[in-house]
Amino acid sequence: MAFNELRAIATFIRAAELGSLRRAAIAQAITPQAASQSLAQLEAHLGVRLFHRTTRRLSLTEEGSRFLEAAQPGLATLQRALHGARRDREEIAGPLRIVATRSLMLPVLWPVLDEFCSRHPDIEPDVQLDDRLGNWVEDRVDVGFRAGTPPADGVISRRLLPLQLVVCATPAYLARHGTPRSIDDLAQHRCSGFRHPATGKVMPWEFRVGSEIVSRHVAPVFCTNDVELEADAVLSGHAIGQLVGVTAAARVRSGELVPVLTEHVAEHLNLYLYYGSRIAQPARVRAFIDLVVERVAGNAAFFLEAHELEPPRTRRARRPSRRLTASES
Repeated sequence: MAFNELRAIATFIRAAELGSLRRAAIAQAITPQAASQSLAQLEAHLGVRLFHRTTRRLSLTEEGSRFLEAAQPGLATLQRALHGARRDREEIAGPLRIVATRSLMLPVLWPVLDEFCSRHPDIEPDVQLDDRLGNWVEDRVDVGFRAGTPPADGVISRRLLPLQLVVCATPAYLARHGTPRSIDDLAQHRCSGFRHPATGKVMPWEFRVGSEIVSRHVAPVFCTNDVELEADAVLSGHAIGQLVGVTAAARVRSGELVPVLTEHVAEHLNLYLYYGSRIAQPARVRAFIDLVVERVAGNAAFFLEAHELEPPRTRRARRPSRRLTASES
């Protein structure tokens, strides 16, 4: 049987405190024989006798007293650490390190984090806005969010939303400049551009053509590396833009923006949630992931549904007829 030093020391301390090896065995939920063997192994390991033992009495030797004095505080500290780790695992409290892309944190994730903090006021969020997928181990990430393609191997990921690329403009812009009927027509329009924060390059616009995704470079009249500022430029009528569905959906529904070239809306990109392991997750991490999935996964508030991308005439045809009143019938 392998020698367990920690258990042997714990048995020794309990026997010294209770004055009985049998009581120490009961306190540790082991047999008296196992307690006796553990103590004998400890004494053999140390090369000293720790107790004077008779059939009725158990008393410490001089070496046993010194060993007890040295070992007792250390064991108590270790037991507190173990208890604290178990408690932290089950309590929804403490630090929660989140990494997310800047463009998605405010519109999609902030409402969820706000609700989570209101539910669990002892949570201590540490949010890093970053458009790259770093090393989640080195960065000590609890939960991450990535826009685009699935995260690399080594993390567990879950798809939350499609990230549509929707070309849209204000009604006033379209009244002044006309509505593009084809992708090629965009060359005659005032386009916005998004400069990737990590590379500094202006991103091409991407379109679905049949079953393929094609890229087109535009000459932007307004360029920025912030999606909300780009949306503001489009909303102000300065440009026609290709906005992500998370940004565009609510504004299209309110009538502020009109989607165009809807037959070419690309949906090959997605929002992913990722984390390191399903094993031994702290309760705070599990609870946050569960709330994100509940509030965000498949939430149509963040993308345009198929009927909303139909041409206006088709949408009018699909509108249910007005119910007749009693007097009209």
